[in-house]
Amino acid sequence: MAVVLIVLFVLGVANFAMHSAVLDSGHPLFKRVMGLGWFSLGIEYLMLLGCMLMSVDGGDGWAWSYAAYTAINATGLWLILSGRLP
Repeated sequence: MAVVLIVLFVLGVANFAMHSAVLDSGHPLFKRVMGLGWFSLGIEYLMLLGCMLMSVDGGDGWAWSYAAYTAINATGLWLILSGRLP
């Protein structure tokens, strides 16, 4: 259980870093919603907290779901920062 929480914490740090990089990228998609940056980071925090709380009770599926969410975020970050997303 402790290992799952440590992994979720590391994934959460990665998600916050990726989220901040996307918000700071200056991509035209996010210029319109810049006022919602803090709100979206709050949602990110609530998702991490929820997954950690659910995993404490033995819900390993929540950890796997958060890992998949992190992989999707990484793909989105790569698309935005590489210029492949118009």
